[in-house]
Parts: sequence; structure tokens; C-alpha cells
Amino acid sequence: MPFSVPTTMMNFFRQSEGVWYTQRTVHHFDTVADESGESNLHITVLSSEDPRVQRICEQQGIDPALAKGGASFMWQANHDEQAPNPDQAAILVDVPVDASGQAGRLLRNQGYVEKIPVVSRYWFGQDGILTIDTDYDQNQGQERCWFITEDFRVRVSTVRMLNGVYLMTYCSERRCITPLQMTELLQNNQLRAIAPSA
Repeated sequence: MPFSVPTTMMNFFRQSEGVWYTQRTVHHFDTVADESGESNLHITVLSSEDPRVQRICEQQGIDPALAKGGASFMWQANHDEQAPNPDQAAILVDVPVDASGQAGRLLRNQGYVEKIPVVSRYWFGQDGILTIDTDYDQNQGQERCWFITEDFRVRVSTVRMLNGVYLMTYCSERRCITPLQMTELLQNNQLRAIAPSA
């Protein structure tokens, strides 16, 4: 089955669910230390009935009935063997502006740039690229993200302060295979190896 690029936020969340290995390159336009590196990103889809989704809507003064659902984003160091702390997760809630679901508001319990509750604007282009614009108290951020394949995606972001561009970030992300998926792959390969050739 050919890969279908997601063009609604909830489909984007569903396509993103799982664990991703992220390679991050950060370009600062001042003397801040290099923040490039590697990490793991854990994404879990949340239903519209999830208490976290409901709570964030209420905090932002949005009718929870307008929310289609959301997702939990948790980060950890690449070689960290402990599970990420769910209390430090960023929760994103999808509130589309129309029935197409291709544009809307993204409610967050904490932003990426400033750790404060924030409402972003998002839209999907005809090319399947997701663009998210966020106005913080002191900064403006834009993130663009798109899938190359089902298991490889790219994120590019910029942060602008009052005096201009502050930093740019490029991330390439590969989906991690779970132990269960690895076992299934091994079993399938073993079956193919012993199966008589046609």
C-alpha cells in the first residue's frame, strides 16, 4: 500500500505515534553554546475525552467539544535507559477551524521556546507540509514538519526574538522499532528462510 501523507492534525499525530530517534542541528546567531545532538522523542495520541485534553481546553477558554484530540510529546537523552517523565510531557490539543481539519489552533500546556501555555496556528499545505506559527511573550516561532516516508520525517524551525532571527533548527527523525516489532521481523525472516522456494 503506498504511503499517504497526513493532511489533518489528528492523522499527523497518528502517523507520528511511537518513538523517534532525532538528530538535531542547531544554528545560533549569537554566542550561545551549540545545542545540536541526539535524543529520543516519544509520541502518544490522546482522545478528545482524555482529561489532559479537557483540562488544557478549559485553561485556554476553549470549549472542549471543539477539540478532536491531542498528543503527548516526551523527550529523553538518546542513551538514557530510564523511561521519560510523563509529568514533563508537552501536551498538544487539536482544535480545527473547519470540517476539513487542514488548519486550526494547536493548544499546548507548554511551548517549545518558552515553557508557558500557548495557542499556535497550524495549516497543511497541498504538499503535505505542516506549518505551525507560535507567538510567545518575547519570541515568535515557526516550525515546519513533513514525512518523507512512514518512518522518516523532517522538522525545521526558526525562533525570532525582537531583534531578529535567534536560532534555526533542523531535525531528521527515524522511527524506532520496538522489541515486539523486531521479534516479528525475525520470525517472518526465519519462516521465509525455511519456506520452500516456488
